[in-house]
Amino acid sequence: MTRTQWTIWLLASAGKFFEGYVVFMTGVALPLIVAEFGLSSLEKGSVGAAPLAGILFGASALGALADRFGRKPLFILEMALFAVCLLLLSLTPNLSWLLAVLFAMGLALGCDYPTAHMIISESISTSHRGRLVLSAFAFQALGALAGTAVGYVILLADADIHVWRWMYATAVLPAVIVAGARFTIPQSPHWLVDQGRVNEAVTAIRRILSRRPQYPTRVVLTAVPKIKADNGPRTSGLAALFSRQHRRAAFLASLPWFLQDLGTYGIGIFTPTILAAAIGSAETGRNLASIIHNDMLAAKGAAFIDIPLIIGMICAVLLVDRIGRMKLQIAGFVGCALGLFLATLSFSVNEGARLPLIFAGFMLFNFMTNMGPNATTYVVAGEVFPTRIRGLGAGFAASAAKIGAVATAFLFPVLLKDIGTEILLWGLVGTSLLGALATWMLRIETMGRSLESLDTEP
Repeated sequence: MTRTQWTIWLLASAGKFFEGYVVFMTGVALPLIVAEFGLSSLEKGSVGAAPLAGILFGASALGALADRFGRKPLFILEMALFAVCLLLLSLTPNLSWLLAVLFAMGLALGCDYPTAHMIISESISTSHRGRLVLSAFAFQALGALAGTAVGYVILLADADIHVWRWMYATAVLPAVIVAGARFTIPQSPHWLVDQGRVNEAVTAIRRILSRRPQYPTRVVLTAVPKIKADNGPRTSGLAALFSRQHRRAAFLASLPWFLQDLGTYGIGIFTPTILAAAIGSAETGRNLASIIHNDMLAAKGAAFIDIPLIIGMICAVLLVDRIGRMKLQIAGFVGCALGLFLATLSFSVNEGARLPLIFAGFMLFNFMTNMGPNATTYVVAGEVFPTRIRGLGAGFAASAAKIGAVATAFLFPVLLKDIGTEILLWGLVGTSLLGALATWMLRIETMGRSLESLDTEP
């Protein structure tokens, strides 16, 4: 690994850190936002769903632009937009402004899903690709823990209803620094070759591989031929994505990810709310001091539950290039179902055993989701498509996943109120088992396969 490769990896990792930081911090900020603006359950769900809806559209719409204009311009644009949104969010005067800015922030984070993956995978050797992509994705777990912890510390320092603004403001300066640093990296050589810009690709590769002593000393590339299918020119866009050749890959990349996000974002964003429900803490009829106090307690518990996210991701990094993506994903889904099953049992035991059981269930869920599907779905989506539609394919998969995340974030507050926590958790047990089944039926193992081998298509 050269200095340039490490720089690319670190700058891509920053985007995943910010996603975890902001999305999971929302779980801490949400009770304060609800209290400040007097939100209903539906409006509360809208706040949780707005950034995820932005991710949904950003991943597909902006991700596809990376196939047209290259990876680097979108890599810079997304972080600049993210920084601006953070600043605006800290100044938001009303609910409409809040929802609009959260949606725009989601657009930026959505664009990062395909571009960050491609920036890494198209600059790294096949033998290291899985581990390094997952190592970058692991920063999402670090961000989740940091976001929850920072939210708790800010509440501890200033127990005021308006401090949620400062929570988001803490990420403004780091985002500006990362956006500026992204100007310094080269364009993707894979994309340049696919565009026929071979000389520029050679220059980019030389820069990526630059070291002392220099190795290799000579780089030779050839343009990718514009191969035609038996019945005419090769297709592009969604027609290519759902062509007979790539249809299975499209469903493998999107369906399990959709099912995984139902649980990951539901549990992740609303862990404080679910913990409050589990210990019988009512939201209605509380004064401001009680709201802030209970939010601090829930944030503290959520931060503890989030620790297995990091441990699970470390295990995924160590295992993904040893036992493969599909085995990890299937085992992870089954483990998620088991963790959620334990959490549901907490509603059938006495009060003394309830809290330990729900903590154990959520911690097992967080460990297994990050060792399995939360990690592997991201890796697979950026590997199973050829270069010319990789941005579109990875973006489409991320968008499909965020349909699940948006539905969960929007409906969770309503469903928690209408059907209760226990039934909701049983539903997530079912979606986890469906994820394992879908992975097994659609499985395509990409471990050890070069990206070039995926470009040899009719």
